[in-house]
Amino acid sequence: MVELYGKTLSRRQVRERSGMLSQFAGVRLMTLGDGVERGVRMLEFRTGSGLRFTALVDRALDIADCDFKGQAIGWHSPSGFRSPGLHEYEGEGGLGWARSFSGLLVTCGLDHILGQEEVPAENYNYPGKKTVVHSLHGRVGTIPARLTGYGETWDGDRCVLWAEGIIQQSAVFGEDLHLLRRIEADVGGNEIRLFDRVVNHGFNRTPHMYFYHVNVSHPLLDEGSRYLAPIREVVWASHEGERYQAQKVGYRTMPAPQLGFSEQVWQHDMAADANGDVPVAVVNDRIGLGLELVTRKDQLPCAYQWQNFQAGQYALGIEPSTHHVLGNLAARERGEMIWLEHGDSRSYDAVFRVLDGAGAIAACERRIAAIATQPQEDYPMPSGNFPILGGTGR
Repeated sequence: MVELYGKTLSRRQVRERSGMLSQFAGVRLMTLGDGVERGVRMLEFRTGSGLRFTALVDRALDIADCDFKGQAIGWHSPSGFRSPGLHEYEGEGGLGWARSFSGLLVTCGLDHILGQEEVPAENYNYPGKKTVVHSLHGRVGTIPARLTGYGETWDGDRCVLWAEGIIQQSAVFGEDLHLLRRIEADVGGNEIRLFDRVVNHGFNRTPHMYFYHVNVSHPLLDEGSRYLAPIREVVWASHEGERYQAQKVGYRTMPAPQLGFSEQVWQHDMAADANGDVPVAVVNDRIGLGLELVTRKDQLPCAYQWQNFQAGQYALGIEPSTHHVLGNLAARERGEMIWLEHGDSRSYDAVFRVLDGAGAIAACERRIAAIATQPQEDYPMPSGNFPILGGTGR
């Protein structure tokens, strides 16, 4: 059954009340037409509950806009949803990625996820290519998808909005990795479901790294907004030492935008529930709005928290990851790199759940607290303990 506007409706009853489902909900393909976004295709999803979001077909089918009942959730940076045709991956010493960085979800990978690094390339068997130079967060987020389908599907009295596409990160004498992505949302629902599978389509043994850069902003993010997570311990902080408390911003409670703020990043060790799920949320009690992200510990065992409270760029990132913040070379040296042979694949599932009202926020907080109680101090001492990950066998 479909929950719409305070009523529970069957498929027939929905049809009786409209000429087309698009009156209430649906998926619509559009093309942006101006500025740096010109020519970018995107799919607009409307569930009828007040949840609206867009998926950028020409940018890895990442989620760009997201709002609920007119309240923004997803982050819009000054860069806009820049056309991939304008992107210079290797520009600015590897920091050119920041000129295309915007949206609720920016996918990082498929063979590199963190800062700029130069890594060995002997696995590609090409004498002229001794190393691969990686820019910030990898290539996949600015690669257009081949859209394989989208629409609305009824299963009895339940209706699912969906889209599917394939993103190919490929090079001669290099990697040939394909990301197969499916996005779903129920008519009448408050959730976005993401199903990803990364496949080595090539015949060279290929490294694989992956993480979701999930970015929320105002009004969900505001002074007093809270970060909720089943944290067993804080592993690392980019600003630990003398700078750890210098900006007077801890990990639990968010400040208003600030001039001259320098980004802060934590890595947390998260606990999972009995099903292996790891829920993390950002909530704003004042307006009764939250966003909960649920991923799987066996798929994305590491977790970062990114805080960029600079005025004009105000954002907080939830970042589940396949690897520690130590980087690409460290993953290789520690035996933690995921190596994919031809036909090997890795799957990743994520649920983005809007928390509507104080009751939904409280229920989420109870779910998380039942898994693990996060540190109650704002500046927990990082342990420096990076557990060994499974590497190829994971």
